[in-house]
Amino acid sequence: MQPLPRWRRDAQPFVEVERQLTEYFAGRRRVFTLRLAPTGTDFQLLVWRALQNISFGQTTSYGQIARDLGQRNAARAVGLANGSNPLPIIIPCHRVIGANGSLTGFGGGLDIKRALLRLEGAECVSDLFSARDGEPALDDTQAQVCPRP
Repeated sequence: MQPLPRWRRDAQPFVEVERQLTEYFAGRRRVFTLRLAPTGTDFQLLVWRALQNISFGQTTSYGQIARDLGQRNAARAVGLANGSNPLPIIIPCHRVIGANGSLTGFGGGLDIKRALLRLEGAECVSDLFSARDGEPALDDTQAQVCPRP
Protein backbone atom coordinates (compact mmCIF):
# COMPACT_ATOMS: atom_id res chain seq x y z
CA MET A 1 0.00 0.00 0.00
CA GLN A 2 1.39 3.37 -1.01
CA PRO A 3 0.32 6.82 0.18
CA LEU A 4 -1.60 8.97 -2.23
CA PRO A 5 0.65 11.16 -4.43
CA ARG A 6 -0.75 14.34 -2.89
CA TRP A 7 0.31 13.25 0.62
CA ARG A 8 3.50 14.64 2.04
CA ARG A 9 5.36 14.22 5.30
CA ASP A 10 5.04 17.31 7.49
CA ALA A 11 5.84 17.23 11.21
CA GLN A 12 4.98 20.91 11.67
CA PRO A 13 1.37 20.34 12.80
CA PHE A 14 2.69 18.14 15.64
CA VAL A 15 5.35 20.46 17.02
CA GLU A 16 2.99 22.11 19.50
CA VAL A 17 1.44 18.76 20.49
CA GLU A 18 4.89 17.35 21.18
CA ARG A 19 5.88 20.44 23.17
CA GLN A 20 2.78 20.30 25.36
CA LEU A 21 3.05 16.55 25.95
CA THR A 22 6.72 16.93 26.88
CA GLU A 23 5.78 19.66 29.37
CA TYR A 24 3.00 17.45 30.80
CA PHE A 25 5.33 14.50 31.34
CA ALA A 26 7.94 16.81 32.89
CA GLY A 27 5.31 18.06 35.35
CA ARG A 28 5.22 21.57 33.89
CA ARG A 29 1.78 21.45 32.22
CA ARG A 30 -1.63 20.81 33.76
CA VAL A 31 -3.91 21.93 30.92
CA PHE A 32 -3.56 21.33 27.19
CA THR A 33 -4.32 24.29 24.93
CA LEU A 34 -4.55 22.53 21.60
CA ARG A 35 -7.24 22.96 18.98
CA LEU A 36 -8.94 19.57 18.83
CA ALA A 37 -11.39 18.18 16.30
CA PRO A 38 -12.11 14.57 17.31
CA THR A 39 -14.80 12.79 15.35
CA GLY A 40 -17.40 10.63 17.01
CA THR A 41 -21.09 10.34 17.75
CA ASP A 42 -22.90 13.24 19.41
CA PHE A 43 -22.82 11.32 22.70
CA GLN A 44 -19.10 10.54 22.43
CA LEU A 45 -18.36 14.21 21.76
CA LEU A 46 -20.40 15.17 24.86
CA VAL A 47 -18.45 12.71 26.99
CA TRP A 48 -15.09 13.82 25.58
CA ARG A 49 -15.97 17.45 26.38
CA ALA A 50 -16.87 16.37 29.92
CA LEU A 51 -13.51 14.61 30.26
CA GLN A 52 -11.76 17.87 29.41
CA ASN A 53 -13.44 19.45 32.45
CA ILE A 54 -11.83 17.02 34.92
CA SER A 55 -9.02 18.96 36.56
CA PHE A 56 -5.42 17.81 36.67
CA GLY A 57 -4.94 15.42 39.60
CA GLN A 58 -8.68 14.89 40.11
CA THR A 59 -10.83 11.86 39.36
CA THR A 60 -14.49 11.25 38.74
CA SER A 61 -16.62 8.21 37.96
CA TYR A 62 -18.45 7.07 34.85
CA GLY A 63 -21.70 7.44 36.77
CA GLN A 64 -20.91 10.98 37.83
CA ILE A 65 -20.22 11.98 34.23
CA ALA A 66 -23.53 10.38 33.21
CA ARG A 67 -25.35 12.35 35.93
CA ASP A 68 -23.55 15.55 34.89
CA LEU A 69 -24.80 14.96 31.35
CA GLY A 70 -28.36 14.54 32.66
CA GLN A 71 -28.42 10.82 31.82
CA ARG A 72 -28.05 9.14 35.21
CA ASN A 73 -28.47 5.61 33.84
CA ALA A 74 -25.82 6.00 31.13
CA ALA A 75 -22.67 5.07 33.10
CA ARG A 76 -21.90 2.14 30.78
CA ALA A 77 -22.41 4.29 27.70
CA VAL A 78 -20.04 6.84 29.23
CA GLY A 79 -17.54 4.01 29.72
CA LEU A 80 -17.82 2.99 26.08
CA ALA A 81 -17.38 6.59 24.91
CA ASN A 82 -14.44 6.97 27.29
CA GLY A 83 -12.86 3.86 25.80
CA SER A 84 -13.30 5.27 22.30
CA ASN A 85 -11.43 8.48 23.11
CA PRO A 86 -9.09 9.10 20.15
CA LEU A 87 -6.79 11.46 22.10
CA PRO A 88 -5.95 9.92 25.47
CA ILE A 89 -3.94 12.09 27.86
CA ILE A 90 -4.91 15.24 25.96
CA ILE A 91 -8.57 14.33 26.52
CA PRO A 92 -7.90 12.88 29.98
CA CYS A 93 -9.87 9.65 30.05
CA HIS A 94 -7.37 8.25 32.59
CA ARG A 95 -9.04 10.45 35.26
CA VAL A 96 -12.21 8.36 35.19
CA ILE A 97 -12.49 5.60 37.79
CA GLY A 98 -15.09 3.11 38.96
CA ALA A 99 -17.96 4.12 41.27
CA ASN A 100 -16.25 2.31 44.15
CA GLY A 101 -13.01 4.20 43.58
CA SER A 102 -11.26 1.38 41.74
CA LEU A 103 -9.06 1.82 38.73
CA THR A 104 -10.92 0.54 35.71
CA GLY A 105 -10.02 -0.07 32.09
CA PHE A 106 -7.63 2.08 30.12
CA GLY A 107 -6.47 1.45 26.57
CA GLY A 108 -2.83 1.73 27.62
CA GLY A 109 -3.35 -0.65 30.54
CA LEU A 110 -3.94 -0.06 34.23
CA ASP A 111 -0.22 0.36 34.96
CA ILE A 112 -0.13 3.33 32.58
CA LYS A 113 -3.36 4.75 34.03
CA ARG A 114 -1.91 4.42 37.53
CA ALA A 115 1.34 6.10 36.40
CA LEU A 116 -0.57 9.01 34.80
CA LEU A 117 -2.63 9.55 37.95
CA ARG A 118 0.53 9.34 40.06
CA LEU A 119 2.24 11.87 37.75
CA GLU A 120 -0.69 14.21 38.37
CA GLY A 121 -0.46 13.66 42.14
CA ALA A 122 -3.89 12.09 42.48
CA GLU A 123 -3.94 11.45 46.24
CA CYS A 124 -5.49 8.03 46.04
CA VAL A 125 -2.79 6.72 43.72
CA SER A 126 0.32 8.24 45.27
CA ASP A 127 -0.71 7.01 48.72
CA LEU A 128 -1.63 3.47 47.74
CA PHE A 129 1.15 2.63 45.32
CA SER A 130 4.08 3.87 47.34
CA ALA A 131 4.82 0.35 48.66
CA ARG A 132 8.44 -0.79 48.68
CA ASP A 133 9.83 -3.62 46.56
CA GLY A 134 9.45 -6.96 48.24
CA GLU A 135 6.19 -6.08 49.95
CA PRO A 136 3.13 -8.08 48.95
CA ALA A 137 1.24 -6.77 45.94
CA LEU A 138 -2.37 -5.74 46.27
CA ASP A 139 -4.94 -8.24 45.15
CA ASP A 140 -8.35 -7.60 43.55
CA THR A 141 -10.07 -7.40 46.95
CA GLN A 142 -7.90 -4.37 47.76
CA ALA A 143 -8.58 -2.54 44.51
CA GLN A 144 -10.28 0.50 46.03
CA VAL A 145 -7.68 3.12 45.23
CA CYS A 146 -9.54 6.42 45.21
CA PRO A 147 -12.16 7.94 47.45
CA ARG A 148 -15.61 7.95 45.94
CA PRO A 149 -15.94 10.92 43.60
